[in-house]
Amino acid sequence: MERHAPEMDPQVRDAVETFEREGLPPWHSLSVESARTVEDEAFAATDPPAVERVREFSIPGPRGPIPVRTYHPAPEETRGVLVFYHGGGWTLGTLDSADGICRRLADRSGRLVVSVDYRLAPEHPFPEPLDDAVAAYEWVRGRAGSLGGDAENVVVGGTSAGGNLAAVVSLRAAVGEGGDEDGDDDVESVPTPSGQLLLYPILAQTFDADSYEENADGPLLSRADMAWFRDHYLRSDVDRYNPFAAPRLADEELLAATPPACVVTGGFDPLRDEGTDYAARLREAGVGVVHQHYPAMVHGFLSLAAEVEAADEALDRVAGRLAEF
Repeated sequence: MERHAPEMDPQVRDAVETFEREGLPPWHSLSVESARTVEDEAFAATDPPAVERVREFSIPGPRGPIPVRTYHPAPEETRGVLVFYHGGGWTLGTLDSADGICRRLADRSGRLVVSVDYRLAPEHPFPEPLDDAVAAYEWVRGRAGSLGGDAENVVVGGTSAGGNLAAVVSLRAAVGEGGDEDGDDDVESVPTPSGQLLLYPILAQTFDADSYEENADGPLLSRADMAWFRDHYLRSDVDRYNPFAAPRLADEELLAATPPACVVTGGFDPLRDEGTDYAARLREAGVGVVHQHYPAMVHGFLSLAAEVEAADEALDRVAGRLAEF
């Protein structure tokens, strides 16, 4: 499989140049507060589709309420569910910044989408965002019927850091199948999702892959940005080697107990190789995997669906796979 392309998609390049002309600074050059403001402004939804029923409320979390927003394309029907975690390096992102992709996934897949506004680092470092992600998933499983969802068909998914959380929620469920990797039977069991939708996910906490060398300076995500996000999220260097922070480190037995996966990667993304390798490891462990690789795309490209034809087509394929879980 071709892992990268000699040239970036022209429409993607135009979008990147627009960001550059508008003065989008590197994330690592900003304070956390400034980066959050810039992220919300730069990635606000562009002409998103209407969804018949959109509701916003809070659910109980391990350390306080967790805001969520639900998108139901057909409230009169019971639909499968996607619990969605936004990207932003565990440091940035809101329900609003994920609004466009959530609306499009609900509209195109026919699923009820539940977007989760988990707590952010550095105020809430690992594993607190993960704890929120697990709690939200369990809450949805327990109350899907009241939302118009099918409790027996709940997929977890997300972009970038949200893809990391979705992968780790799946691993947490796998722990219940065979015990913790470290032999700790006190880890609370989590019901197994119906699938995992990993969109250009962060799966490692070390930056030794070829894609980090090739795409060290971005665009839209650089090696320095990833170091900035990692340093805000992790409590210490020890966490870099915890599979619940770096799912690529999970052993084969644990991976084998995870649900079917759809993994999406882009050729001009520093995260490309860890996504590709994770898809291969899942497949080797016997997990059903669809790996959708887009050689001419950059990190975050599905959020460019309104501007980039190839990204819009990729989102259609992602939604099609989501509908099949």
